[in-house]
Order: sequence, then structure tokens, then C-alpha cells
Amino acid sequence: MSAHEVDLLDDTRITHCYAELNGLRYHYLLGKPKGEARGTVFLIHGWPDCSMGWRNQIPMFLDLGYRCVAPDIMGFGRTTAPDSLSMYGFKRAADDIKALAEQLGCSRIILGGHDWGGAIVYRVALWYPDLITHLFSICTPYLPPRKDPFIPLETMVEKYLPQFRYQIHLASGEVEKVVNSNEKMHQFFKALFGSQGPNGERGFDVYKGLLPENLPKLGPCPLLKPKELDYYTQEYMRSGIHSTLNWYRNRQVNYDDELSLDKTVIDIPVLFIAASKDAALPPAMSAGMDKFVPRLTRMEVVSSHWAPIEQPGEVNVIIRAWLTAALRSDPKSNL
Repeated sequence: MSAHEVDLLDDTRITHCYAELNGLRYHYLLGKPKGEARGTVFLIHGWPDCSMGWRNQIPMFLDLGYRCVAPDIMGFGRTTAPDSLSMYGFKRAADDIKALAEQLGCSRIILGGHDWGGAIVYRVALWYPDLITHLFSICTPYLPPRKDPFIPLETMVEKYLPQFRYQIHLASGEVEKVVNSNEKMHQFFKALFGSQGPNGERGFDVYKGLLPENLPKLGPCPLLKPKELDYYTQEYMRSGIHSTLNWYRNRQVNYDDELSLDKTVIDIPVLFIAASKDAALPPAMSAGMDKFVPRLTRMEVVSSHWAPIEQPGEVNVIIRAWLTAALRSDPKSNL
């Protein structure tokens, strides 16, 4: 194991912790630096990931002197997986992150996210602007709240974002009928993390979703080591995959919550790291972000959607340089 990577099963730098947040039980990883912490960084994962998705970034923040908090978001891993879709909204996630920060004695935090986690961290900054000093998002651009009439997922895909067609499949209830055993869960993660069959078959396509017929054909996984594949499989089998897919079923919940949200501008330092080969969230989706994020820094890495684990060195260098420069230019914003 590299000193710059957290061991999934046994690492003295992190502790598995639990907290009761607004009535529901969350699991989170807690990493503490040597000596007194200069602040706290919260790291929010996406799908299909978990808190360990930040295993390459946590050591970097610990080296910088920050305490790290990486929760399993609602429905994932060891966190509660309730049935109600209202529990999977951005507002609920923001409330729970705020509650966890308070439990840990944090009046202000640095907040980072990837995939759904990226979408969540922007919303935390809108709902609780005084909590966040700096924010970074990997792959996920900022799309401000809208008060236009609600757009169903199917309409959004047909008119605006055809590469989101996979979300229709994920929300349909069909995926959990297939991914319902350790073997299928293992194959599922191979599909999402880039494995191919002998003739180039893929198990996932952003324009179609999961391709069950190809799952048994998939070879070695290029992005997850065997131990990591086993860990992810084990964590997802705790509650099954259904609850993780609720994040794709809650557009109406988020829309309704945000009708009362007037703030659209995020005026703290924000770093957006695009991934040049991200098929679901191509860099072009970030066009216009500057209008709503005046203190935006844009960077890009040559990577698929899984930049935090595919290009961890480059991602970490970018985050470290950005955060160091941001704190130097505005030392009062330090924690």
C-alpha cells in the first residue's frame, strides 16, 4: 500500500465512526493528522462509490494538517438506507452534513465532492453558506436551482442531456433485479469501473445503462484492485443496490425543496476539476459556471469519470496548489 493511499481494510490513519444525524445513522471515515489539526475537510462521494472512494485524497489532506471526514451518503455502505425518497434529496444531505459538522465541533469546513457528491456540495454551500470556506468538485459542474416548471428526467434526456439516458435505466427498478447477489454485484462494479469482455464488450453505457448480458464476459478491472472489488461488493451488499439508485429517483424532491431557495451564486473559492474523458459529465457541461461562481478556478485532467482513483497524483497536486493559493490570498478564511 502506498503512503498516499488508505488501506481499505486496515489503516491506522483512519477510524470507522458512526453518528446519529437528524434521526438516522451514518457511517463515516475519520482521519486525524499528526499534531493539532488546522481545519476539517469533508469529502462526499457519488455513485457507485462509498467513503473509501477518497482513499487517495485522505492522506494528502492529513499531510497538509487537516482532519478528514468522509461519510457514506444516504443509502450507501454502512449508512442507513431508508425507503422514503425524501431522504435522498440534496436538502436532506445538506442538513445531515451540517449536523455532522456540528457534532464534530466544526463551525466552518472545507467541502469536496465527486459525482453525486459534487452536486451535493454545491447545495450545501447554498443552504449553509456560512459553514463552507472553500469548495471543490471533481467532474460535477454547478447547475443552479431553477424555478422554471419541473422537467422530468425523460424530458431532460430527450431535449438536453442525451448522455444521461443511463439514469432512466438506473431509476427504473430493473437494475436491482439483476444485481442481487455477490457474484452479480462483483460483475456490476467491474462494469462501472471499466472492465471489458474479450471482444471489447462493455457492461455499462451512458446511452443505455447497465448491460446485463455482458456482465459475465467482463475481464479484469483496470481501476479497482481485486481487494478493492471485494470491498465495494461487500459494502453494497449490506443494503443492496436499490437504495443507492434512489438518488436517480428524486428529481421532484430536489425541485420542490429548492423552490424556497433564493440563493444561486456561490461566492466562496471554488475549484472545479473536469475529466476530459468523462462520458456522463463532459467538461462542456460546465459552460456558464463562471456566472454563478465568481471565484471559480477551472482545471482539467485526462481521465474518465473516475479521476480521483484514475489520476490521483494529478488530482491531488491540483487540489493542494489551489487550496494553498486560496488560503494565502485570503488568510482570514482559514479554519
